[in-house]
Amino acid sequence: CAIQHPADDVKGGLLTTHFEFKYLHDTLLKLDELGHDVPTIIRHLQNLSGIGPQDVPLDDKETMRIFTDISPLGIETDDILEQPGSAGIPEFGTKNARGMLMETHPTTFEGLVRISGLSHGTDVWRNNAQDVINAGLATINDVISVRDDITTKLIAMGLDNKTSFTISESVRKGKGLKPEWEDSMREHGLPEWYIDSCKKIKYMFPRGHAVAYTMMSFRIAWFKVHHPLEYYCVYFSNRLDSFDCAAALAGDGAICKKYRDLKALPKRTAVEEDAMITLEIMHEFCKRGFRFLPMDIYQSDVKSFTIQDGGLRPPFMALSGVGEAAAQSIADERVKEPFMSQEDISLRCGKASSAVLQSLREIGALDALPESNQLDLFSGLLA
Repeated sequence: CAIQHPADDVKGGLLTTHFEFKYLHDTLLKLDELGHDVPTIIRHLQNLSGIGPQDVPLDDKETMRIFTDISPLGIETDDILEQPGSAGIPEFGTKNARGMLMETHPTTFEGLVRISGLSHGTDVWRNNAQDVINAGLATINDVISVRDDITTKLIAMGLDNKTSFTISESVRKGKGLKPEWEDSMREHGLPEWYIDSCKKIKYMFPRGHAVAYTMMSFRIAWFKVHHPLEYYCVYFSNRLDSFDCAAALAGDGAICKKYRDLKALPKRTAVEEDAMITLEIMHEFCKRGFRFLPMDIYQSDVKSFTIQDGGLRPPFMALSGVGEAAAQSIADERVKEPFMSQEDISLRCGKASSAVLQSLREIGALDALPESNQLDLFSGLLA
C-alpha cells in the first residue's frame, strides 16, 4: 500500500495509507449509518399500539388533511395553534415547512414528497420556486423540487438521456447551466422561469430520500390523527429537555401563559424557542380533551410518559434536575418494598440527592409520604 506522512509532516511520526478514489469507485461500498429519531419514534408507536409501520395506510384522507387543515384533530386555531395541523410531525412541523404547506395546499402524497424536496434544498424554494408559484407561472407539481425532476422533465421534452442527466447533475451541485445547455433547453420548449430556476439552485435533495422521509412522516401523522394518546406519549418522551412539567400539571391555562410569556420576549434563546415548540404541542394535547396526570412516586416511569386513565403521566426525568441515575434508583427501590417516608427514599436511593427530593416534593410527587420515619412512628404511637 502507498504510505505517506499526513500533510507531509515527517516529524510527526504518523503514517497513513490511501488510494486514489478512481481505483475504489467500483469496488468499495460506503455505508452511512445515520442516527435518526424517526425510526425510533415509529418503533415506540408500534410498541404502544401494536400497529406496525407497514399496516399504516399511506392514502388515508383524514391524515392527508392535517397537512392543510387543523380540523381533523377536532380543534380550532387560536393565538397559539396555527394552521395546518402538522405541528410535531417530522419534516412538516417546523414554521418554515408549515408555511410551505399553507402556500401550496398539497392534496396528494406526491405533493408532500415535492415539499420535502423543496424544504431540503438550497435556493430551491425561497427566491425560486416560491416566487414562480406566487407569480402564477407554475404549480407545486411543475416546479423543480428534487434533482430527479430535471432529468425526467428534460427527457420528456425531447433532450437525450445523457444530456438530461448531465444537466441535472450540474444543477443539483450548484454549478448552474452552460450556455449551450440553455440554448438546447429553449429549443426544446423549456420556459424561461424553468431555466432561471436551474441557475439559482445550489443543492437539491434526491427523490428517493424525499419519498422515504415523507413515508415515515405520514405514518407518524396517521398516529396523531387516529391514535393520539400513543402519538403524544412518544412525542413528549422524546422532548424531555424542553417539557415544562410544572406548567403541564398546572393545566392548560398555565401552559398558555408560559407560551405567551416566551413569545412576548424581544429576543429568545435556542432553548426558549425549543420550549415554545413543546408548549404548543402541550396546548394542542389539552385542547383535544386529554390531560397530564400528576407525577407519582410509584406510577411514574423513569424516562417515558405512560398512558394511564385516558391521560399521560410524566416520567421522573421530565422534571428539571432529575437525572436518569436518580430516577432509576427510585424505580429500583420502590419494587422491593413501599417507601415509609421521604426520608426513607433518601436513605435507600443513594442517587436521589436532596435537590432531587426537593424537586419531587415541589411537584407533588411525595404528597402521600410523611417527611420522616420518626414522624410516622410518633403518629402511630399517638393513634
